[in-house]
Amino acid sequence: MIIGLDVGGTHTDVVLLGQEGLVRQNKVSTNPADLFTTVLSGLEKITDGIDPQCIKRVVLSTTLATNRIVQQRMPDVGMIISAGPGMDPELFRTGPHYHVVSGGIDHRGREIATVDADEVLKVADTLEQKGIRYVGVVSKFSVRNPAHELAIQEALGERFEKVFLGHRIAGALNFPRRIATTFLNASVYPIHKEFFEAVVNSLAQKGLNLPIRILKPDGGNMRFDASIDHPAQTVLSGPAASVMGTVAFAPQSDTCLAMDIGGTTTDMAVLVNGVPLLDPMGIKIGEHKTLIRSLDTISIGVGGDSVVRVVDGQIHIGPDRLGVAMAYGGPVPTPTDAMFILGVGEGGDLEKSREGIQALADELGIDVETAAQQIYDKACQTILDEAGAMVERINAKPVYTVHELWEGSRLQPRHIMVLGGPAPWFAKGLERLGDCPVEVVPRWKVANAIGAGLARTTCDVTLFADTEREIATAPEESFTKTIPSSYSKADATAMALDLLRKKAIARGANADHLELEVVEAMEFNMVRGFFTSGKNIRVMAQVKPGLIHGYDPIAEKIMGDHFV
Repeated sequence: MIIGLDVGGTHTDVVLLGQEGLVRQNKVSTNPADLFTTVLSGLEKITDGIDPQCIKRVVLSTTLATNRIVQQRMPDVGMIISAGPGMDPELFRTGPHYHVVSGGIDHRGREIATVDADEVLKVADTLEQKGIRYVGVVSKFSVRNPAHELAIQEALGERFEKVFLGHRIAGALNFPRRIATTFLNASVYPIHKEFFEAVVNSLAQKGLNLPIRILKPDGGNMRFDASIDHPAQTVLSGPAASVMGTVAFAPQSDTCLAMDIGGTTTDMAVLVNGVPLLDPMGIKIGEHKTLIRSLDTISIGVGGDSVVRVVDGQIHIGPDRLGVAMAYGGPVPTPTDAMFILGVGEGGDLEKSREGIQALADELGIDVETAAQQIYDKACQTILDEAGAMVERINAKPVYTVHELWEGSRLQPRHIMVLGGPAPWFAKGLERLGDCPVEVVPRWKVANAIGAGLARTTCDVTLFADTEREIATAPEESFTKTIPSSYSKADATAMALDLLRKKAIARGANADHLELEVVEAMEFNMVRGFFTSGKNIRVMAQVKPGLIHGYDPIAEKIMGDHFV
């Protein structure tokens, strides 16, 4: 059996999966101030009377980090950047606590300017005085030689709670994106650490000593303990779970939109013939272009519990959430309250909803039913507009699925598949206002937890080789090896795949069902004078994201149960 657990900003969903399909499911309210109790209560019913020996693993996903970024509620973090000559690193400033220090590494990994330890210490003093607890350190070309990042870390000592080094966060070249990726790791670390401790302690309380995985943005999972050093890998893990929860039920010969409508956000993606799209360069989160490989998804601040306001005589929805709908005792009106008034929703206090929407109706000068209809339509139309913009953006660039470059005609989704707690309520409005049929995913309330549970373990490796210096490195893996001058791209590819295989198995992948692929293999001649002096080789390989081997009977059973 497998436990799938998705911690959202509004609810936490837990499922127990077995060969017979969905064995149990549980939904509890998420209390961000007490994640331990949230996770523990989610596990209580799901494991009651179950022999722990029958449970093989737990796979988690969460929207906590994503919600913090969408709502712009991140802590202040420090960034220390060593660039050397070239483009001004001030162009990539992440915030007020951003400091550029001396030192430089060239594209071959050779030192061209030293790090000044005294300068680093002065920056550390400034950051401490500002109350900064989390710091990112990035040196240009650190993926070729991490010596300067390590030297800065050594100079910082134990003065900060957590220091993130760029070469360990992302192994690919791209200085600006590595800065942004390192910054986001430092920014979401506090909420992820709290989540990590809550999960570990909750499982210990239940006496469950199991392999724990967490879903990554690319739709695969990684060891949970490894995520504490890569917390930004949990950003968009919630949307990835939504996509993976849709994959098992999506059309296998058509294009569709997947939408997970929660209380705080709506997460969207496109599936082509049942396969999700991938952003191969790295996702953009807020204003930050990163090196985080991810399914091509977007998250918008519109959900069932988004705050509804009147601004300059117009209805404004989100992006913040201040609690549940007024129908459930919340403090402010939401789209859910509007749906209750329209008779679309159910289970809440209608008079409380009417009270909240009436105040908005008075501001707009209309009756409460008309206000409710406008709020409902506004929420649905916003989701459809954002989906349309996402499709246009995808069509404006090469399209990659998680398996390959897709070279078909322009994508035009012909179906919408929705999941999440209020999915059936929103489905009616989306179909009325949109131009294609809307289908509710089987077990829509917990489909994201199902997707997390069925996702396979994935990882990637980036290898660099310099035949003149006779060295091959994969800094993200702390790997360095001497190579002969005759070393070729084929040799580098074989080495990268070997590293990838070992890494995947160490992370818990099924050794008998590994799907490895080379994402990039490039070779450049280096010239000194008029002669070739060696080769610079770069290879990137990954385990293909997808669902675990043998998931089909489980998915078919869930699908069958849905229609019974």
